[in-house]
Amino acid sequence: MRTLAVVGGGVIGLSAAWRAAGAGWTVTLFDPASGSGSSWVAGGMLAPLSEGWPGEDAALEFGAASLTRWPVFAAELKAVTGVDVFVADATLTVALDAADAADLRTIADWVNARGHELSLLDRAGVRAAEPSLGRGVRAGLLAAAEPAVDNRALVNALQAACRQAGVEFRAERVEAPAELPHDRIVLAAGAATAQVWPGLPVRPVKGEILRLRRRPSAPTPPTRVIRARVHGRPIYLVPRGDGIVLGATQYEVGFDNAVTVAGVRDLITDAEAVLPGLGEYEFAEAVAGSRPGSPDNLPLIGYLDDKVIVAAGHGRNGILDTPVTADAVLALLADRELPEARSADPRRFISGGVR
Repeated sequence: MRTLAVVGGGVIGLSAAWRAAGAGWTVTLFDPASGSGSSWVAGGMLAPLSEGWPGEDAALEFGAASLTRWPVFAAELKAVTGVDVFVADATLTVALDAADAADLRTIADWVNARGHELSLLDRAGVRAAEPSLGRGVRAGLLAAAEPAVDNRALVNALQAACRQAGVEFRAERVEAPAELPHDRIVLAAGAATAQVWPGLPVRPVKGEILRLRRRPSAPTPPTRVIRARVHGRPIYLVPRGDGIVLGATQYEVGFDNAVTVAGVRDLITDAEAVLPGLGEYEFAEAVAGSRPGSPDNLPLIGYLDDKVIVAAGHGRNGILDTPVTADAVLALLADRELPEARSADPRRFISGGVR
């Protein structure tokens, strides 16, 4: 029986472990606290199209390849666990000034020219789509094919699916993955990946999010994911069954997961410009995590030596990229290559020691 060690218990490691176990591998997952990292601190947006920008063709196509896999991936997970992870079925990006409105048109023109579909909305169209948004919103970009998932429900469902598939969980830290006795190793340690395998260009990027619970006096959450840029700062509001997830700040400060007063202040101030009734919500949680960033905003997925496969560096798109990454890892374990994942080959950064 072929044996596989997965180092890292976030959504990337969990999905790889689940799929590998289903393909006949005997899988052991190593993580001191599986599911507690950046996967737990996320909005759950699946938005490669509305986040597109001219020149970022590889990132757009990699994200789009994963987006198309999400319905089947979620259905398979639901069939195993009974959990439906979806919380919204579309994304609306809004502009509060003329410059941001012009950017929305730039994104729409570029993305649509590449075979995807985004729709521009004027002020009236935005109000019709989401009446609770502020009157200062002057334009919108609707991505009808960009849903969102509940990241914490996803983590819990993947853990349950892994256990049902026979994955063994070990609450242990791995410092030398190449020394593990397994036939293959998948290194999916998120922002800590470069600590486990020095030299990999994966770094921590801090992000703070707030979870807000709706009170009876508060307006209902938007039905779609709402994204915006306010005072030059990006924000998003993702509906949940009991309220809203509001995020996210972004700092290059190493492994610092403290929530700051300034971060909370900016998120709430910016969000109220988009959703004026937000002040009536209950403040339920403030939390920060470390996203695993890479130099070109694409992950690293591929062999590091004859045994070790890296699957890390997904940045803010770890939830989005979960299905295509799992497929890419499964292909590598079968000594094949997934064409959609070629842009994520780690050899674009490291030329020696890679299979």
